[in-house]
Amino acid sequence: MKDKYTVVVVGATGAVGNEMVSILEERNFPVGELRLLASEMSEGKFIGFKGKNVKVNRLTKDSFKGIDIALFSAGASRSLEFAPEAVKAGAVVVDNSSAFRMEADVPLVVPEVNGHAIKKHKGIIANPNCSTIQMVVALKPIHDAAQIKRIVVSTYQAVSGTGKKAIHELEQQTRDLFSLKELTVSVYPHQIAFNCIPQIDVFLDNGYTKEEMKMVNETRKIMEDDSIRVTATTVRVPVFSSHSESVNIETDKKITAGEVRRLLSKSPGVEVVDDPKNSLYPLAVHSAGRDEVFVGRIREDESIDKGINMWIVSDNLRKGAALNAVQIAEVLIKKV
Repeated sequence: MKDKYTVVVVGATGAVGNEMVSILEERNFPVGELRLLASEMSEGKFIGFKGKNVKVNRLTKDSFKGIDIALFSAGASRSLEFAPEAVKAGAVVVDNSSAFRMEADVPLVVPEVNGHAIKKHKGIIANPNCSTIQMVVALKPIHDAAQIKRIVVSTYQAVSGTGKKAIHELEQQTRDLFSLKELTVSVYPHQIAFNCIPQIDVFLDNGYTKEEMKMVNETRKIMEDDSIRVTATTVRVPVFSSHSESVNIETDKKITAGEVRRLLSKSPGVEVVDDPKNSLYPLAVHSAGRDEVFVGRIREDESIDKGINMWIVSDNLRKGAALNAVQIAEVLIKKV
């Protein structure tokens, strides 16, 4: 373990990249030198870090000399092109894209769930999909206690998961609607303001979207159990920040709602907010800017013998992306 590390954030001017820089500072990660990389469109911009302005440089294959840890959030195509170059230069890459997640020799990690997998890395560690991360943080303690057999999940995902252009589009469409102006639709296939779109990413031959199948495949890999049956419906909603999920599980061993509450109340990274009589349950507006995965509406599924329903909410830019990546780096440096 070193006292200080040279860290680079690739895709630093994007929504997740910005959050990575902020979280490195908030958590006092031992950064000796921070470098910022992005496309040539962002070259020359500055981002604040620990009271200083750090210049953004253009991403090239020669950008990684002297780097210890590279946090990537620049999309799958750039990760495929540049992450191997970072590894060749001696860096360990934590990649936020889908590029390497399902590669057999690349750990897919949520530290609260399978942090032990980090030690198996060969230069690249994958950060899971945002909607998967928050779900498995809440479900892993239940799986350990009662063996989850099946998961049915419907997501309500914020526009920030698509990036800054989507945030701007929701803002602009909302203004235009109230101003009785014609709406511009470009980021999503349909209007997002005051609407829900049951499509995230492209449709596959099986009728599911790529986002839905990410949840299926990534959940099994992270939980290290291919026997878990998972089905998902992912929906984009007109919310700026934080993803919400309605999750139904069927377990092998009977577990009560009270037992789930007690179990999750002691689980790392989870906060139970479950007092329906006082209208207390997780909300996107309350989880924005927070690190925890919030769980509520915990109740037994009356349609089956061993079922639990719950509502899971988390900030998709933080725990769903940037925070999880930094937490991976924190575990990584402890194992070096």
